[in-house]
Amino acid sequence: MRSIEETLRSLTDALPAMVDDLARLVCQESPSADLAAVAASADVVAELGERLTGQAPERIVADGRTHLRWRFGGGPGGPRVLLLGHHDTVWPVGSLAEHPWRVRDGLAYGPGCFDMKAGLVQLFHALSVLPNRDGVTVLVTGDEEIGAPSSRSLIQEEARVSAAAFVLEASAGGGALKTARRGVSHYELRVRGRAAHAGLEPWNGSNAGVALAHLVVALAELDEGPHGPTVTPTVLAAGTTNNTVPAAASVHVDVRVASAADRDRIDAAIRGLDPSVAGTAVEVLAGWAHPPLEPSASAELFALAQLAAGELGLEPLTGASVGGASDGNIAAGVGTPTLDGLGAVGANAHAPGEYVEVAQLPRRAALLARLVELVRQQHR
Repeated sequence: MRSIEETLRSLTDALPAMVDDLARLVCQESPSADLAAVAASADVVAELGERLTGQAPERIVADGRTHLRWRFGGGPGGPRVLLLGHHDTVWPVGSLAEHPWRVRDGLAYGPGCFDMKAGLVQLFHALSVLPNRDGVTVLVTGDEEIGAPSSRSLIQEEARVSAAAFVLEASAGGGALKTARRGVSHYELRVRGRAAHAGLEPWNGSNAGVALAHLVVALAELDEGPHGPTVTPTVLAAGTTNNTVPAAASVHVDVRVASAADRDRIDAAIRGLDPSVAGTAVEVLAGWAHPPLEPSASAELFALAQLAAGELGLEPLTGASVGGASDGNIAAGVGTPTLDGLGAVGANAHAPGEYVEVAQLPRRAALLARLVELVRQQHR
C-alpha cells in the first residue's frame, strides 16, 4: 500500500501533467447554454478520467446537457463516496481570445480554470494514486452554473447511497474549505391589474405597475442581510405603451438563506404579500431552488479533512460559509454529509483575471485522496 508521503510525492511529480491537463480543459470552452460546447467538453473530461483511472465513464445526456458518471466497484461491502464536480462554465465561447490560457509566476489563468476545471484535474489525479477505488462514484455535471436543472436528480440519486460527498468546487479565500453554503430560492411575482387609457380615464384602470412598486418595497423590507436572509428583487417589468395603465407587471426575486427554518419563514412572508392597490392581484411562482448546506452537514468531514491535512504535512485548514450555491447543496439536501470547496486555490471566479495557484494542485489532490481513504476506513 502506498504511504501518505509517497502519495504526496507522486502527485507533486505529476504537477507538469496536471498543468497540461488543465490547459486542455480550459481551452475547450464550455458555457452552460451551448450544448455542443458542453458535449465537446465532456469528451475532454472523459478522456482525462479514463486515462488516469483506466475506466470509461457513463455518458448521460438529459435535456441535451452532457453529464459523466464513473462508478468504481459494483459490489456491496463498503461505503460509497461521491466526488462531485461540473465542467460547464459561465464564459461564452470566444472568451479565450480576451482571456487566454497562460501560466505566469506560479499562477494559471483562463476562463473557468478556478471554477472549476482545476478541481476536475485534482479529482482524477487523486484517483490515479488510490490503490483501490472500489466504492467511489464520480459525477461531473454539465449544468451546475444554471442551477442543475437536468442533473439534480442524478446528484440526489448518488448522494442518497453515499456515506459522504466531496465537492471539487473552488476553495474560498486563502484555500478555505466551504463548510456552509446558503440555500437559494428564486421566485417570480406576477401582478394582474386592469388596463385603461392613461389620458382619458386612468381611474377606470387598476395599475399593476404601482402595485408592483409596493411589492418591491415590501420585498426589500424582508431582507436581513448581510448576516441574515437576503431578499433581492432583480428583474422588473410593467406596462405595454406609455399611454396605457399597466394591466400586468412582474418581478423576479433572489433569496439566500443559511437554514431551512429561514427558508420556510421567508417563503411564507413572500407568499403573504399584498399588492395594496384595489383591483389588482398577485400570483407567486417558485422557480428553481437549492437547499442550504448547513454547518452540521459538513462538521464531521471537515474534522476529517483537518486530520488528513495534518498527516500530509499541509498547512492547517480553515472553513468558510459562502453565499453562492453549488451541487453540494443538493447532496446535503438529501441528508448526505457533504464537504465543499476541495477544488483549486485561486481567485476571481467568473471574472477577468480568474486564476489558480499551480503549486497547490498536487497538495489538494493528495488531500482528496486521503479523505476518500479515511471515509472508507471509518465505515469498514
